[in-house]
Amino acid sequence: MRMTFVLVVVGAALILGTGSRAAPGAPESPDASPLAQPRSVHQVGVPADATQAATPADNPQTPEKIALGQRLFFDKRLSADGSVSCSTCHDPARAFTDGKPASSGIDGRVGQRNAPTVLNALYNKTQFWDGRANTLEQQAALPIVNSVEMGQPNMDAAVTGIAAIAEYQAAFAAVFGRPPNARDLARAIASYERTLVAFDSPFDHFIAGDPNAIDDSAKRGWELFNTRGRCNMCHAPSAETRDVSYFTDNDFHNIGIGIIRHNVVALARQAEQLINSGDKAAIDRAAIQTDMSSLGRFLITKKESDIASFKTPDVRNVLVTGPYFHDGSQETLWDVIDHYNKGAGLQNPYLDQDIQPLALTEGDIDDLVAFLVSLTSADYKEQGSKELVRQRELSRTKRPQRDTARAFGPKPPPPKPPSP
Repeated sequence: MRMTFVLVVVGAALILGTGSRAAPGAPESPDASPLAQPRSVHQVGVPADATQAATPADNPQTPEKIALGQRLFFDKRLSADGSVSCSTCHDPARAFTDGKPASSGIDGRVGQRNAPTVLNALYNKTQFWDGRANTLEQQAALPIVNSVEMGQPNMDAAVTGIAAIAEYQAAFAAVFGRPPNARDLARAIASYERTLVAFDSPFDHFIAGDPNAIDDSAKRGWELFNTRGRCNMCHAPSAETRDVSYFTDNDFHNIGIGIIRHNVVALARQAEQLINSGDKAAIDRAAIQTDMSSLGRFLITKKESDIASFKTPDVRNVLVTGPYFHDGSQETLWDVIDHYNKGAGLQNPYLDQDIQPLALTEGDIDDLVAFLVSLTSADYKEQGSKELVRQRELSRTKRPQRDTARAFGPKPPPPKPPSP
């Protein structure tokens, strides 16, 4: 029944223009490649109950709504100048990322944060690196009205851009029973995003009972992930629970990224008035457009303990969703593990207590990388193979985060937070 549902969705998307020839002067049609299509839930590793529970009661899935959302996701006419769509930063060919350290929007404007993948975003408890949106519906709207991203002054302006288009008039009427409007636009995009499940990795087949699905290096890496590597301190529900589905605690942590480049204490003081205003659009702009981006979760909670804390990402398909961390500052998986291996605690009074030197050898690091590679979904096997070759070659000549002395040394005492 579920597989039939996915096929119907694809057919409905074609009716709306996916893969069809654009009329003269019209923007190109949405990407009709297999990677852009709604995914089957019959993948090895998909958590069936959680997938079903991820659909809110007030926005049920229908093939027609998903098809409409897919069309909108790829339509540049939602942006102020017709140059940017959701897929600009979330390209299916790049596992719904853009491959840039920080994303760019209209007029080439560059933000402060790396575009996270939309794959498996339906399982997130919050959206964005700082959790400033609780639902996919809320998340879908904010980039449209961010002046660095899609540049619309408000959602009504975005709706005006598509409301006169006959196919959208018909689609909104069929799905929602009314003309195009801001709330339904976001609901449709969210519905499409909820179909983007990505499992069926070698690791999923290993967990399902195939001992040969991953090699011995990846198996050692899986053990390290849950023991000396301490990855499970954030990428699992608890240190005692091995997570084989989500690889995130859905929490926020200061892991030492960007803390030295920015005076986060001074920025926090500047941000307090903005946060107190409760202006969500202004907070969104600050998170994307200014150095206040480095404050992370603090922009939402105003808790000093949340300064420079960011959401733990799911590490599925991590091989093909780089560069890494909220600011895209690390280019390879070796860089990521080197960062954690050295403890990354210097000059950081807000460092998460679980960050400490790990004393991982080069063999250990290679094994951890092998495990992370095994989380690549079958859809991205070819891209993953090429990316692994690129990263491995780069790691042999460039390891900017490598610090063996610190990795094998004691944990340095944390500095005290400065006085207000």
